[in-house]
Amino acid sequence: MRVFGITGRKNTGKTTLVSMIIPELIKKGYTVGTIKKTHSQFDIEGRDTEKHSQAGAKIVSGVGGETFFKLNKIMELEDILKFMKELEPVDFVILEGFKESPFIKIATANYDDSDETIMKVVDVNNIIKNNDSSLKEIIELIEDRSYGILQKLNCKKCGYNTCEEFRISKIKGEAGKEIQCLTDIDEAILKVDGELIPMNPFVKSLVKNITEGLVKTLRTDEFGAKSNEKIELIVKNNTNDNNEN
Repeated sequence: MRVFGITGRKNTGKTTLVSMIIPELIKKGYTVGTIKKTHSQFDIEGRDTEKHSQAGAKIVSGVGGETFFKLNKIMELEDILKFMKELEPVDFVILEGFKESPFIKIATANYDDSDETIMKVVDVNNIIKNNDSSLKEIIELIEDRSYGILQKLNCKKCGYNTCEEFRISKIKGEAGKEIQCLTDIDEAILKVDGELIPMNPFVKSLVKNITEGLVKTLRTDEFGAKSNEKIELIVKNNTNDNNEN
């Protein structure tokens, strides 16, 4: 899952540009998710979900023509990305806003040249009116220079000594689109106390193979699990409770 941002001042076409990029990526066979940052609330005043929150619900979810979750707190971007990665993995996540994020960005208004993450500044109105080549260039930049969540393992599997060296190389265009963080592969995910724990490729492969091997010894098909496409294992550690007795 790779991440990039669209940033710019208010009313400069950020949402319009996001809406133009999504179908272009889909045409290339990618799946896409988005995260929008706003300074106001998303919930609509007076609706049932707001009433649930006001009544004291810690988390509110809605299911109908769509499904959504609402938490009464602000989550950090990295936590949102990890949640999205686990809930509905996609090839690309587009951030609208989040100008302070470390990921590459396309700007819809002039920014300080010292911001190394700004890959290109575009005029959205010109793209719409003139059908210029900027959109194609944007897609190429996204494919070439975007990267995923860096787990700071400094495992060197990407060919760089540190994750930060890899990040800078991607931003500068020195690392091709085929070079990506190998620890970002979704083959196995480990969470402890609700926190996503990074695993190097060897440990990830070991956990994956052992878990799959154990599941194959069970009669999973009798309980409706036919493909074993996704295996989830939850282990509750009761050591602390035992020590109290």
